[in-house]
Amino acid sequence: MLSAGKKKTRVLIVDDSAVVRQTMSKILSSDPEIDVIGNAPDPFAAAEKIKQLVPDVITLDVEMPRMDGLTFLKKIMTQHPIPVVMCSTLTEKGSETALKAMEYGAVEIITKPKMGTKSFLEESRINICDSVKAAALCNVKKINARRNARAGTVKVQPKLTADAVIAKPTSRAMIQTTEKILVVGASTGGTEALREFLEVLPPDSPGIVIVQHMPANFTRAFATRLDGLCQISVKEAENNDSVVRGRALIAPGSNHMLLKRSGARYYVEVKDGPLVSRHRPSVDVLFRSAARYAGKNAVGVIMTGMGDDGARGMKEMKESGAYNIAQDEATCVVFGMPKEAIKHGGVDLTLPLQKIAPEALKRAK
Repeated sequence: MLSAGKKKTRVLIVDDSAVVRQTMSKILSSDPEIDVIGNAPDPFAAAEKIKQLVPDVITLDVEMPRMDGLTFLKKIMTQHPIPVVMCSTLTEKGSETALKAMEYGAVEIITKPKMGTKSFLEESRINICDSVKAAALCNVKKINARRNARAGTVKVQPKLTADAVIAKPTSRAMIQTTEKILVVGASTGGTEALREFLEVLPPDSPGIVIVQHMPANFTRAFATRLDGLCQISVKEAENNDSVVRGRALIAPGSNHMLLKRSGARYYVEVKDGPLVSRHRPSVDVLFRSAARYAGKNAVGVIMTGMGDDGARGMKEMKESGAYNIAQDEATCVVFGMPKEAIKHGGVDLTLPLQKIAPEALKRAK
């Protein structure tokens, strides 16, 4: 139900495929908080509809006739900034295109609807609707400023907690060790926030584990891009990867990632499982595993993003002895996840994005 006084998010769908336009319209219209106000087969038709309808969010395909999606995205951001959610099939080649779209100002990347099982379609529906609603909350001017500085109701599945993947810690983690771990969660706006955070870290930084809400086939290209920009190495996590100094592991899209410990060795477990806090990978799952296996040896960081994923897990980390940092509202694209973590009492310090890395390193010493 739409709460009294709350406006629906007005969405314009832009895609050359009539099937995709129809499917996206059906999925988005199933959410009572979303109003699909129209669709267009190409950017030229979309430009006319934008003038007439003034949408809150645009969903935009990458490959289209008459003008490609990236060129149109640039024009939107310079002439009439509106939050844009890019649609992609996210092949390896397409992932590079999607990364470029994020650099140009796209707020989110979502996977085009595919044929499949009922559960797959329902999970896709939730993720697509949440992505569009998150985009509506974004400050597009803030995204542009950062880029310029660099140059029918549907049945919703139950919102599960981390209990669905990992048991809650029953006692404090092991005593302090020499090796510290940085544990990071982010969502909407997080791709650029993570870049800024990781780029300034020195080569001998503590091992880092990251959950950034992303679809499958996107995280590998994202990790590769960051690896080329940072002094530390960055890779998409694989099951049993060791967490070592000078390396960041990013949870693969559509899989949960847990921090584990065997003797003196930290490593990650990558596994399937249900959506937790509406996400897979889930920040709550990663944070709970850090509370259980790292405790006071961890420094937690929660960044920009919609919703409350990570809030409960960060509280558990604090109760296990970890020191936790949240990104402040002024530098967040969406101050949802950090706000909820603060509300739950799991945050020790709130900082602007540019000050998080130095503080995290200080606390990890």
